[in-house]
Amino acid sequence: MMRRFPRIVLAVCICVSWKKKSATVQGFVHKNPPPCPINSLPSSLFVSTSPGQEAEDDPSIQWELFNKHHAKGSWKGIWTTYDYIGDVMDETVASVDLNRRETEEGQDTVEHTHTIVIGAKRSDCETCFDSMEQKTLPVQKYTPDNILQKSRLAGVSMVNGPSILRSGAIATELILRHGDGRLRVTFNHAPVWERGVEPGSCPPQGLKLFRAMLSREANRPTAPTFETEEKEAPKKGNPTFFRPVPPFNWHKKWSGTSWTWGPQTGNRGWAVEELDETDSWHGITPVECWNLRLPGGIHVQAPRIISDATVGICRLAWLPDDETLLRVEAGISALQPMVMEDEMMVGFEPPSLTSLRCDMLEKAGELENAPRPSQDWNTEDLKSNDSTTKNTVSEGVHKKSAKIADTTATPETPRDYLSL
Repeated sequence: MMRRFPRIVLAVCICVSWKKKSATVQGFVHKNPPPCPINSLPSSLFVSTSPGQEAEDDPSIQWELFNKHHAKGSWKGIWTTYDYIGDVMDETVASVDLNRRETEEGQDTVEHTHTIVIGAKRSDCETCFDSMEQKTLPVQKYTPDNILQKSRLAGVSMVNGPSILRSGAIATELILRHGDGRLRVTFNHAPVWERGVEPGSCPPQGLKLFRAMLSREANRPTAPTFETEEKEAPKKGNPTFFRPVPPFNWHKKWSGTSWTWGPQTGNRGWAVEELDETDSWHGITPVECWNLRLPGGIHVQAPRIISDATVGICRLAWLPDDETLLRVEAGISALQPMVMEDEMMVGFEPPSLTSLRCDMLEKAGELENAPRPSQDWNTEDLKSNDSTTKNTVSEGVHKKSAKIADTTATPETPRDYLSL
């Protein structure tokens, strides 16, 4: 269940008042919201001067979040590209560099560049150093005035796009940050036509996902890998990207805070006492969506096709540790016709971000009566074997009793019942 935070005075988290209408987000409707928890969300989440006034979008809030969570220097990682069926297409060692600068006029800026390793030589001796050939590509220069042109931030999340590439495809990037690490995924949707329609003979009839790039990146001397984390375990509070995460870790009681944004509603903060089952999308893999589950507690979800009749929801869920769940979802609208006064279509409106939600949740306990398939199935098998043995003995048929595995020395491993 979700309950809305009261408005917060800029720079001071003070509960002021609650609107009389009930709060609704993603199907959650609740009245009588709880008291405002201190330090749940940044104190500058809302700027409101009069009762009933909706929170206005303040670029200073976005700039504060950007510097607090993302403008931290070099985020080194391995960019892994997946195709439509989830196979690895390519891997690149690179970094996202977000460095703070100050202009001659005293204005704060952040320079965004990509440093890509295009060649490397490994030394044979232990006292020598490996050499790498790198290429730096400028991307953008951020200021408090232009931070909202292509980006949107909410809590520890960041969304870039949707943007149109030179190829005509659309790119949407979702980012989550925890400690010294970030998880970043980019979805690419390309124009498609219905079967039987010649491509290019008419405007695109949809956008189909054809590629996704995911990067586990961190503010560390080298890109995080299984070997580097095994050699030196990350400190407490920092994510361990390459660790075993049982599928049951997704199915817990989660509570915390949520940040939502919409073009009409602006920024809003919410208290999440417990996620409803219908909102626990991180634990399921619906067939109508493109799903990708990866080691380290990563779940990626995106629409297979985006059309003008629907809003595509791109999602990213992450378990940076066993007690924390981070989620971000972004609504994407595209292929909206641009119609002139004479009702003649002249093109498409640029793709736009229609909604953004970031959940920052902590484990609050175990689910009641949660099914554990391996335990339940084995229990039923044992009961079935016992009943079969009793029946055979009563009929005078002498058979050996069913063998029961001794699980004290070799505990059973839970089965991963989630289809990928």
